[in-house]
Amino acid sequence: MGNLTRDPELRYTPSGAAVCTLGLATNRQWVTETGEKKEDAEFHRLVAWNKLAEICSQLLKKGRKIYVEGRLQTRSWQGQDGNQRQTTEIVISDMIILDPKPGTELASARTDELDVPESVGEVVPPVEEKPKKVEKKGKKEVKKDEKTENDEEIPF
Repeated sequence: MGNLTRDPELRYTPSGAAVCTLGLATNRQWVTETGEKKEDAEFHRLVAWNKLAEICSQLLKKGRKIYVEGRLQTRSWQGQDGNQRQTTEIVISDMIILDPKPGTELASARTDELDVPESVGEVVPPVEEKPKKVEKKGKKEVKKDEKTENDEEIPF
């Protein structure tokens, strides 16, 4: 989760696959043993492919706050100067925009001005599903509603 450091750059591979590169800044805060508060920023290179790449290029701009999930990938190549180069990037598989789009009514509206139904904040407890019985195939046929003597011995 962090803020975009630059506008997305959308390109297409020779085979036609969309690829979008983005920069993301994340902040880390901690307190030292002496009680001093410290903060550090990390900068990450993000890469999105195909449909997600096109979505990122359309919806994202520098400064937007986003949440991403993905995997780390390290690539190496030989640069034009002949030196070996290497980079580690996050190949994103999922992206959530955390702030409203700039310039929309929602972006400038205060929360007390919004017409939000009261039921939005209610938490509904999950409905528990009863586990289904696992039937073993064997010589003896067991009906679903019938209990056998060994029902208590099932290890799960």
